[in-house]
Amino acid sequence: MDPGLAAEAWGERDPLTERERQVLRAAEEGASTAAIAAALGLSEGTVRNYLSEAIGKLGAENRVDAARTAREKGWL
Repeated sequence: MDPGLAAEAWGERDPLTERERQVLRAAEEGASTAAIAAALGLSEGTVRNYLSEAIGKLGAENRVDAARTAREKGWL
């Protein structure tokens, strides 16, 4: 059995989209919403939406907590 598939079968599945992971990585580094938007070619509102979705999916209190949780679970 593929080790990646085995790990996925026994662990939690990553609920984040690739874009949510990109936004969380940037937030984890301390980037502002405006800086994340500029770096990824998105509007600030779209960045806020991605952050909000990630925070909700992870049951986090804020962007820092969401990034920490995703990092601990190996999703970032």
